[in-house]
Amino acid sequence: METKQALGMIETKGLVGSVEAADAMVKAANVRLIGKVQVGGGLVTVMVRGDVGAVKAAVDAGAAAASRVGELISTHVIPRPHEDVEKILPTLGDNA
Repeated sequence: METKQALGMIETKGLVGSVEAADAMVKAANVRLIGKVQVGGGLVTVMVRGDVGAVKAAVDAGAAAASRVGELISTHVIPRPHEDVEKILPTLGDNA
């Protein structure tokens, strides 16, 4: 069930870094890209879901890739997001 999956996030400045991060994340581990959010001021956050180990590996790979081509702002992994947090996250059916 998706609510029991970890959430991984990478925030970059600019679109190129976020696309590179997303590509590296889905290639590095068994995770699903669930969306991107353009925060404003050129900041873009990309998010993946999967088991905790896979999400951590994906975020590490994505952060390294984003740093090579752009500006990495931050990364974070939430092992089991609370159900109230789930309400504000994109789902696979959303066009994020």
